[in-house]
Amino acid sequence: MSENAAVHPPGFLVHPTRFLFFTGKGGVGKTSIACATALSLADSGKSVLLVSTDPASNLDEILDAPLGNLPVAVPGAARLSVLNIDPTVAAESYRARVLAQMGPDASDQDRSLVREQLSGACTTEIAAFDEFVGRLADDAGPYDHIVFDTAPTGHTLRLLSLPKAWSGFLEGNDQGASCLGPHSGLKTQEARFKAAMAALCDAESTTVILVTRPEISAIAEAARTSTELRALGLSNQHLAVNGVFRASDRSDATAVSLEAQGREALAGMPRSLRALPRDDILLQPFEMMGLGALRSLLGPGRGPAAPRPGRLATPFADDLPALDRLIDLLAADGRGLIMVMGKGGVGKTTIAASIAVGLVERGHTVHLSTTDPAAHLAMTITGEVSGLRVDRIDPKAETGRYIEKIMRQRGPDLDAQGRDLLREDLASPCTEEIAVFHAFSRIVAEARSAFVVLDTAPTGHTLLLMDETGAYHRQMSRQTASHQLGARIVTPLMRLQDPDYTRVLLVTLAETTPVSQAGALQDDLRRAHIEPYAWIINKSLLAAGTRDALLQQRLLGEQRQIDRVRGGMADRLFFVPWQAAPPIGLPALQALAHLRSQAPPIHLN
Repeated sequence: MSENAAVHPPGFLVHPTRFLFFTGKGGVGKTSIACATALSLADSGKSVLLVSTDPASNLDEILDAPLGNLPVAVPGAARLSVLNIDPTVAAESYRARVLAQMGPDASDQDRSLVREQLSGACTTEIAAFDEFVGRLADDAGPYDHIVFDTAPTGHTLRLLSLPKAWSGFLEGNDQGASCLGPHSGLKTQEARFKAAMAALCDAESTTVILVTRPEISAIAEAARTSTELRALGLSNQHLAVNGVFRASDRSDATAVSLEAQGREALAGMPRSLRALPRDDILLQPFEMMGLGALRSLLGPGRGPAAPRPGRLATPFADDLPALDRLIDLLAADGRGLIMVMGKGGVGKTTIAASIAVGLVERGHTVHLSTTDPAAHLAMTITGEVSGLRVDRIDPKAETGRYIEKIMRQRGPDLDAQGRDLLREDLASPCTEEIAVFHAFSRIVAEARSAFVVLDTAPTGHTLLLMDETGAYHRQMSRQTASHQLGARIVTPLMRLQDPDYTRVLLVTLAETTPVSQAGALQDDLRRAHIEPYAWIINKSLLAAGTRDALLQQRLLGEQRQIDRVRGGMADRLFFVPWQAAPPIGLPALQALAHLRSQAPPIHLN
């Protein structure tokens, strides 16, 4: 399957369904393959709409086209249009529709209450999904094909599961309101949601392309996603393995190890994925930016394009400070919150775990946790370490605890019918967001007396959590002002804004898209008055060194991105070289934390 794939078009393009749904772990190349697919269909004469549901989308950068909440034509690609479902715009539109359902008799107080209930992060997710549903229901629309580039896996699965959750929540419940909106008004949407799921589950209409890389963690994520999507009824699945590498120089240890890692990961693929039709897409010597690069990805032959002429300014940079230097700086604080953030797939979990291990080895007690719905901490750290506590914020467990807490607090004052209505109201999908936020707040508070290393979810989901933190901050500020309390309330957001309390580390790869998204995340954090402490470039081939012609070509792009970050994006910059073996397990993490630097940290500003 994989060897023959290089001379044939990918299977999902042979007889394409109307809806093509690309999903997978962050950083595996979903957007590149979705764009290349949409472009290929348009070039074949079909009218195509490319839709992104990712809050951290970079379609505009890849296609060099301005994006909006309405379709826009892509220059240089006849018959191809693109739109990005902007969560903020979608949320405001959703709020307006919900308020309009209340009718002319609703009081200003009632409208104000509903608007307040519709101000949370969960409403933003629901609104984005509502836009997504509209595209699926567009049976009479002008497009032959609609290609969906989805958010990272955990976020996407939440959106796909919402219609079932809503249906159960709305059934028999026509009173009250939540961050979904007034219950009676939402019932009118139920048929629309069911129709959307029916389209997704129809094998004649929809193909789900699971995108992965030839890496153990990405393949494991694809297998989990496949199982969960099948449970939702989406069984028409196809596997695309992106970035398959074949070494051209057998004397190059880095190139040979990179190829071997990929072959071993694919050889250990779970049976559930082996049963799927599969295409392998070879690693290209340049990034997928622009229509020319995209056309080469799935075009005739589908082999790697010939490397372009070029030469590194310095074959091996001598100013690449490693992780040990950063850990030394963090350890000097004695305690605090360390938040590791960035685009999915850049290695946040590995970096967070290595920093935690390094702090423990320097004599500190550390709590390592994650807010990522698709957490891999247990897979990264195998074995117990004295002084290190490892866990994750489990949304289901936290939701159960939160519901029981509310029932204990409010249930005794209600009759049996009132308690039933309260429990039904707490069955809202939005309760999970609130419960996770409370757990997040508890962990943040622990950093007053010890180190807490928090491995965050992929960027879009993290920003939703940060929005919940900001909403809580505003609510507490209003309550403090209205009650004229003398005591100063310290909210989670205030702790995140305190540079003596919190160190935010942005992890990226030396590639255009991850660097751009890390920069966008930094801008969002700064708007919330949170200043990142340092950037970390992970899996650096420049730091590892290679002579392979294709990899050397990629080093040119890597050096451009390093220069870009050094040009004013980061105050402190550290590097983690690409590893010949995946850094899984305690010895590998300890080795990563012990990589010694040959130069002091780079202070760029």
